[in-house]
Amino acid sequence: MTARDVSGVALTPEQWRLVEALTQSLSPAQARWLGGYFTGLEAGLRSPPSQAVSPIESAGRKLTILYGTETGNAAELARALEAAAKAKGLSCNLSDMADYKVRQLAQEEDVLIIVSTYGEGDPPQPATGFFEFVEGRKAPKLEGKRFAVLALGDSTYEFYCEAGKRLDRRFEELGAERLKPRVDCDIDYEEAAEAWTQAIVEQIGAQAQSATVPAVAVSSLAARATVHDKRNPFPAPVIDNIAIVGRGSTKETRHIEFSLEGSGLAYEPGDALGLAASNDPAVVAALIDTLALQPDAEFEHKGQTVRLDDALTHRFEITTATPRFLDYWAMLSEADALKQLLQDDRSGDRSVFLHTHHIIDIIRRFPVTDVMPQGFVSALRPLQPRLYSLASSLAATPDEAHLTVAPVRYDLHGEPRCGVATGLLADRAEPDTVLPVYIQSNPHFRLPRDDAPIIMIGAGTGVAPYRAFLQEREVRGARGKSWLFFGERNFRTDFLYQTEWQDWLKDGTLGRMEVAFSRDGNDKVYVQHRMKEQSRDIFAWLEEGAHLYVCGDAANLAPDVHEVLIDIVASEARTGREAAEDYVRSLQSDHRYQRDVY
Repeated sequence: MTARDVSGVALTPEQWRLVEALTQSLSPAQARWLGGYFTGLEAGLRSPPSQAVSPIESAGRKLTILYGTETGNAAELARALEAAAKAKGLSCNLSDMADYKVRQLAQEEDVLIIVSTYGEGDPPQPATGFFEFVEGRKAPKLEGKRFAVLALGDSTYEFYCEAGKRLDRRFEELGAERLKPRVDCDIDYEEAAEAWTQAIVEQIGAQAQSATVPAVAVSSLAARATVHDKRNPFPAPVIDNIAIVGRGSTKETRHIEFSLEGSGLAYEPGDALGLAASNDPAVVAALIDTLALQPDAEFEHKGQTVRLDDALTHRFEITTATPRFLDYWAMLSEADALKQLLQDDRSGDRSVFLHTHHIIDIIRRFPVTDVMPQGFVSALRPLQPRLYSLASSLAATPDEAHLTVAPVRYDLHGEPRCGVATGLLADRAEPDTVLPVYIQSNPHFRLPRDDAPIIMIGAGTGVAPYRAFLQEREVRGARGKSWLFFGERNFRTDFLYQTEWQDWLKDGTLGRMEVAFSRDGNDKVYVQHRMKEQSRDIFAWLEEGAHLYVCGDAANLAPDVHEVLIDIVASEARTGREAAEDYVRSLQSDHRYQRDVY
């Protein structure tokens, strides 16, 4: 028997080639995990045919699920919706708005939309092209079509869930009929999204003209393999946590390494590490003291008895004030100032107040006695994981995940404050500390084929994924040209990963590098200024098929780079702005212009 023959069942040459290519890249831990995976898969393949669900048509109508996402939450919910629909026996198509052929919209029948809002009412960047088409003059009439929208957002922003609201309005304007009213979800979206999913699937399923669909059997794989994800993060030990800025720097930036050994977690360059953060014990203690409550006070939460200090440490967001908390505290305190802020015509003032007051500031300013722990936490949002671009490649650092983190520190109302997760990573994540982590895939920030040129633009910690890119290309021996634009404050103290870039320049993994240190001269110079200086070569690279990446600040870096990119195209192609914008949009639609901004 040859190595390609297993118990008399031969692998094809193509299957064997894929197996060999995979095994060469696996670590021992990954090989063990795959062993369990295939054991479960084999058991699933031997399940009786009667357990399978046969798809049905929803009264002869085609069902399509579209999602627009920036961080992956909408994609995760869309996949759950697809699974629920298929479990109901419904046949459906799932598509990312970034990949969806917009001309196909005229042929759709039932469309379910899950979309997040980015920043102040904008759609997710990968979904920009879909929004431009739907909201433009070329959008088709949608009479006879049906739709429903699940909108994700953050109520601390003035234009809460605006991207979902825009599509909801537009589909109605185009003549489509709502299957159900739009549902708007805050960052604690899980329960509302699950209820919407169940309701919409039940409605469409009830309308389907089909026979009774048998129940879906639970795959034996689920019982055999432990999967670490957002709901079940992996306890990862910190390997190292070091400052990577020089003495005298005006910034604090750290390089942090986690061990993923035994986790079964895998990632690609461009993905993010999710951290299930916990609140600073000192902040928790100060809040409990201000409320005049006892740390060991117990109350019921989702069917469990929990202690107040544990709940405020691990379960709830206790710093950022939200409209939900403002409503609650205005009711308890009966403060006229808070009641006035809740009026519809005070949205601007309300937004400013919420951004300049933490929860503890509001409690101190408008004190209330005899607060009940259970009532208090009902006004809080669940503590959400934080995402950080991975600064490493598994091919170069097996069983490890590296981050580049700049702690958020500032003063507010005379007190020093710190970001929840960045404070944890900077101040309380010593080596051997165990923190819960998971991998968040980012399919919209991916390396191209090995021979394709890449242009990488980033400032500060936005350089993290490019370290992963070059580690990956070095291991793979990729021959595609690469060019890095990097910006920070000062050359002497803030040149992050300087020796690594220099080594890659020497061995050719990195072809070119432009740097901009904004505080080294009389005039501030940023990466977009360096781009202008290299206008001709940037356009030449794009014409050769280069992929361009932007990572960093969404408020300044991303829009500034975008504008310069349009200017470069207009100047070098000797065309007008509208044509230059079309060129840049085509780069985006071809996945050759990708952004990871925050």
